[in-house]
Amino acid sequence: MRADAERDFSAFVAARSHALFRTAMALTGDRQQAEDLLQTVLARTFRRWSSVRGDPEAYVRSALYRQRITWWRRARHGREVAAAVLPEPAGADPTRPVDLRLALRAALATLAPRHRAVLVLRYLEDRSDAEIAELLRCKPATVRSQSTRALARLRERCPELRALVVEESHR
Repeated sequence: MRADAERDFSAFVAARSHALFRTAMALTGDRQQAEDLLQTVLARTFRRWSSVRGDPEAYVRSALYRQRITWWRRARHGREVAAAVLPEPAGADPTRPVDLRLALRAALATLAPRHRAVLVLRYLEDRSDAEIAELLRCKPATVRSQSTRALARLRERCPELRALVVEESHR
């Protein structure tokens, strides 16, 4: 690789690695897995950097989603999912927001990678259905149906969030 291409890649990583790590963290739900995912994708991108055209961040984000799905498919057999049962919060508990975040995080961890990717792209990155479909190589209708199913599963697995929505609507 040429020295100027290396400098370009290093500048890109320095400028965008924090945002890319947030996406990897949202996809995996685990800091170590997010670090591994981002490092794997950046190493592969480094080898192809001279052929990356257009928006390099879009290229890396797309690679993150695809790599996460690949890892999930390989680890399907014998995969363990940690799920902690959180106690019911009582009254005006100041730790309630933390409990809700932990419950949501645990519920997100139980979603299929594709469902999680759709939710991350839609709600964390504020992408349109067309953009998500292009990134995940599917149709916009598929994105909408996967989003609906993922949200239904989240509601089912994290009923604590429904109480939060009701509280917010009464304010």
